[in-house]
Amino acid sequence: MSIRVSSNQMVYGYQKQLNDANTRQTKLLEQGDGSKLHRPSDNSVDYSKYLRYSVSEGENLQYQDNVSSALSWMKTSDAALVNMTSIQTTFKEKTVAAANSTNNESDMVAIAKEMMAEIQELVSLGNTMQGDSYVFGGQTDLTKPFIMSTEKVDRGLAKTLDENQSAFFSGEGAVDDTGSMHQMLSLKGSDNNTYYLNTKNGRVYTKEFVENGYKDVVAKESRKQVDDGDKIGTVSGWGGSTDVSKYFKNTGEITADGKSFSKDITVDGKNVTLKFETIQQQIVTYHGDDKGISMVKKNGSTEPVADTVNVTGPEIFGTDIFDDASSGNKASGAAMLNQMLTVRAKVEGTDHKWLSKDGQTVADAVHSTTVNTETKLGARQQLYGSVKTMLDNQNEIIMGDITEVSSTDVAKLAVQLMQEQTIYNMSLSLGGRILPQSLADYLR
Repeated sequence: MSIRVSSNQMVYGYQKQLNDANTRQTKLLEQGDGSKLHRPSDNSVDYSKYLRYSVSEGENLQYQDNVSSALSWMKTSDAALVNMTSIQTTFKEKTVAAANSTNNESDMVAIAKEMMAEIQELVSLGNTMQGDSYVFGGQTDLTKPFIMSTEKVDRGLAKTLDENQSAFFSGEGAVDDTGSMHQMLSLKGSDNNTYYLNTKNGRVYTKEFVENGYKDVVAKESRKQVDDGDKIGTVSGWGGSTDVSKYFKNTGEITADGKSFSKDITVDGKNVTLKFETIQQQIVTYHGDDKGISMVKKNGSTEPVADTVNVTGPEIFGTDIFDDASSGNKASGAAMLNQMLTVRAKVEGTDHKWLSKDGQTVADAVHSTTVNTETKLGARQQLYGSVKTMLDNQNEIIMGDITEVSSTDVAKLAVQLMQEQTIYNMSLSLGGRILPQSLADYLR
């Protein structure tokens, strides 16, 4: 018994095999673009790996972009801070020079002019920009952060304690040390003497005791800290350091209540009326905020502090008695600039004695505050530099994984193409010989 195969069946079978060979050849030709994965069906396992690696690559590139932007931002900030500290060093030298009592009035006027030029340059550096953003303005980076007044105002005068004074007046019930400087408020008595008010507890001390008398206590009594008996009195109704905000703005400018402040104490059996001592000077106001700008540099939990790339006004110029955390006022962001303007006003007023003590202490504190901020920024900049190297290395590894899972093996592809081309050509040749050219040929 014989099986009859129709010509249609033969043609159909032949065409299917020929089309399959052509499909295999086409898929191999697709890999000529360097990738062996064009759809999940090509290799489902490798394709899933490829997708994971691609996501990792995208994240890595985003982190690299963040780090590059952060480094650029921090380099701009660091360059400005370096210039600031250099100017503040010069300001310290001029303060020391101005404290010399041999300077005449014209000498002091000249030094005051030079100091003003330096303060104006600091304000200009405080307004440094990166692109269209002010780098020291916090998250309010589109607003110019530092502006100096053209008119003079009445600003409260503070007694700035040096290291030894701070050590003696620190401790329970004494000077609060939450700010960048340890200070007391200066009071003017009706007896024309100067007194100092500890804003934490309302205690009042004589100028002589704060500046020199405490040394005798340390030497004779072997006592290293202030005692209740050292005061000459206490301001009645003083509610603590937050009362500063009742009488002064955060820039130190005295308010209407501050101007009307008047308290009586008894000194050596005599009644003395105390008022806040002020000085006329220009002030700088800060119009940024104290919020950090974060640029995430790696996977994991958010680290706002570690990812912060900027420094703000309060960090650069610290706080003083008028705007520290205990004053009741919000940080002004320009405390040290305003303290420098006080020094400049004292130079203009030829107050050699104040400059030889408070002036030099203020100048040291101003420089120290900015240097500390510059150091912290430098540490973050170094960290981001290390992260950049790590991300570059990670990118190489990820790209290697992507290449391994998706790239075409050129040598193997060439052999496979030659094989499929040979099979296809043989199929065409064999089909031409076997398949009937027409129905008549088949019937013949």
